[in-house]
Amino acid sequence: MERYVCIHGHFYQPPRENPWLEAIELQVSAYPYHDWNERITAECYEPNASSRILDEEGRIVMIVNNYAHVSSNVGPTLLSWMEHKAPSVYQAIVDVDGESQGERSGHGNALAQPYNHLIMPLANGRDKHTQALWGIRDFEHRFGRRPEGMWLPETAVDLETLEVLSELGIRLTILAPHQAGRVRPMAGGDWQDVGGGTIDPSTPYELRLPSGRSMALFFYNESIARAVAFEGLLSSGDAFARRIEGAFSGENERPQLVHIATDGETYGHHHRHGDMALAYALHSIESHDIARITNYAEYLDRYPPTHEVEIVENTSWSCTHGVERWRSNCGCNAGRNPRWNQAWREPLRRTMDWLRDQLAPRFEEKGKGLLKDPWAARDDYIWVILDRSPESVERFLGEHAARPLNEAEKIEALKLLELQRQAMLMFTSCGWFFDELSGLETVQVIQYAGRAIQLATELFGDDIEEGFLKLLEEASSNIRAYGNGRRIYERFVRPAMVDLPKVAAHWAVNSLFEGYNEQARAYCYVLDIDDYVLREAGRVRLAMGRVHVSSEITHESADLCFGLLHFGDHNLSGGVRAYQGDDAYRAMVHEVQEVFDVADFPEVVRLIDRHFGSSSYSLRNLFRDEQRKALEYILESTLSDIEAVYRGVFDQNCPLMRFLADLGQPLPRAFRAAAEFILNIDLRRAFEEEDPDIDRVSALLDSAEMWQVEMDTAGLGYALEHTIERLSQELLAQPTEFAPLQRLAGVVSMAQSLPFDPLEVDFAKAQNAYYSVLQSTYPQVREGAERVGEEAEAWLSLFRELGERLSVWVE
Repeated sequence: MERYVCIHGHFYQPPRENPWLEAIELQVSAYPYHDWNERITAECYEPNASSRILDEEGRIVMIVNNYAHVSSNVGPTLLSWMEHKAPSVYQAIVDVDGESQGERSGHGNALAQPYNHLIMPLANGRDKHTQALWGIRDFEHRFGRRPEGMWLPETAVDLETLEVLSELGIRLTILAPHQAGRVRPMAGGDWQDVGGGTIDPSTPYELRLPSGRSMALFFYNESIARAVAFEGLLSSGDAFARRIEGAFSGENERPQLVHIATDGETYGHHHRHGDMALAYALHSIESHDIARITNYAEYLDRYPPTHEVEIVENTSWSCTHGVERWRSNCGCNAGRNPRWNQAWREPLRRTMDWLRDQLAPRFEEKGKGLLKDPWAARDDYIWVILDRSPESVERFLGEHAARPLNEAEKIEALKLLELQRQAMLMFTSCGWFFDELSGLETVQVIQYAGRAIQLATELFGDDIEEGFLKLLEEASSNIRAYGNGRRIYERFVRPAMVDLPKVAAHWAVNSLFEGYNEQARAYCYVLDIDDYVLREAGRVRLAMGRVHVSSEITHESADLCFGLLHFGDHNLSGGVRAYQGDDAYRAMVHEVQEVFDVADFPEVVRLIDRHFGSSSYSLRNLFRDEQRKALEYILESTLSDIEAVYRGVFDQNCPLMRFLADLGQPLPRAFRAAAEFILNIDLRRAFEEEDPDIDRVSALLDSAEMWQVEMDTAGLGYALEHTIERLSQELLAQPTEFAPLQRLAGVVSMAQSLPFDPLEVDFAKAQNAYYSVLQSTYPQVREGAERVGEEAEAWLSLFRELGERLSVWVE
């Protein structure tokens, strides 16, 4: 009997980019990381690229790339983020697909996914086609081959979706067992009811579509998948392997496939070290000849379906009510608050459908004057999304423009296509998945709708926002302060909206704190600074200038001028207006400067108001990351004063605090507050030093332990991990040098002595670097030790000691 195993991971995060900036802004809830993509990459995607296999004593004996051994799909929007923000992880995923083709009979492990994870049965036919096509083309761009299979978001399925996939050349997809209705032999015969998840998951099935085409379907083993996701099976790699082995039937002589599908985030984010259980289980299965590791396309080629199947349409893997989780108050939720309801889902879905249907005919009508076929242009617009260079845009317009377009018409064409991109992004499934209308993911899809509305207003002139808000108002929040969808839009979406004057204002405010260059970037905008004037009077500063702003997305641009008065604290007054010629600009600058030079600041404010009218800006208009930087700059002197006060209390009373500790007496609250503030600051600074002073850190830790003060374990651990990562890179750059090895060994030793929760300091980067040196440099040094002498012996001794500290098996 031939046995095969396939583990599929659906690796996905919703797109989190600000629709106006094309970048993820600071997400405080992801602390100590910048945003949730960064946090989940650190907890899951990166560990799976370098997962540990341990021996009986808990030592690392092997580091493996799990992506080489599992079937997977990674959301296109997540891959786009990874390519720029986590390039090493991105390459670990992309490169290993080529290697898997060599090991899996020419079939790569990676599957495609509809572009932005909308629920396909709830989309109209045109969006289904574009979403699948964009997913395929994004896959081709990254993996260099056609995808053979496609993962359906939430495995939500209907026949029309499978027709679209089949028409586009997709051979297979994966479903949950309860999504199968009936089966029968391919040769014909009676249908057998397999409803309720009773289908045999050990073999593929063929679905014959109404068009005459077909699709291969794999129904995963639900009991093992559930145990992995929800029942703690990943607590033991050995138990995981035995559970998979136990799923093979000893009575069945035909080839069998045991396969499961879960969220990829299960392996590390939802279950810490789940990646290690996965790595161990697959290694154990293969090394003990329990089964052969395969992927779906390879297995399909080896063992084509012998039975055909009918599906239960409009079903999914994460909603027992079909696809109601994404359009009604069906009862499925994330369990955040049992008193909440999700009645907001239906009006939100209805509002988005209304907006889509309002935009489509306008897009088509206006698009026909610019593009040969507006919908065909939308299908091909993915190539522009993947490469926004001027050459790529010109190539695209050269193919799709109905005639030669002038610059204004090119901008209109690009805005039309951006309108359609946003109109699909607003259906991203996570907007409906969770519990509350004001949640991050739901606000995100409403922001996409807001960007689509803004573009529509610019393109078509009519205002559809009020109709949208009237419908959105029917969606009620569970949180009284937020009220309904309209109020959430006004509170979270409208302030996030960006236009070219706001970009200029952002740059101008930022220039007060970070200086300026003649050319600058602000996310997806390019700024050419034509003139810049800065005057100072004590802490008060005046900035005036002229700037040309252009969007890399729509290519629209504007010549603008600005004036800003900063009083040295959080108070700032300023404005932006259209450039009205050099004479008017020079006269304005001269007038304002003259008044500033005599320190008549109220008159400066009045002049700025007169020249710039109602378009006033402040620190609130800075984008979130720069806003934080500006506030840190503004608060620096205040915080320094506060630190001086606390340090004075701490230093003056330190002997008394030690005496109280010796007597076992509790510290007065004021003393404890001072100690907590100062020790956390000093420890973080010590951790971030180029060469951390271990004796200094030890003394600080002793004090913290003596007074039992509360430590910022997450923040301190994050800072220390960055230092360990930097020292690990130094070791990789100079693997045979003693000094980098000594510095890393010293910091690792110090980190392991911290009185923190051990989960707060991750040694993965150091272990990865160490393992790389172990494989490449260590054998050479060991073999040449006799010739080199004491220096090599000292290196070898310290290297082995570091291996023990990092729990890596050396020899």
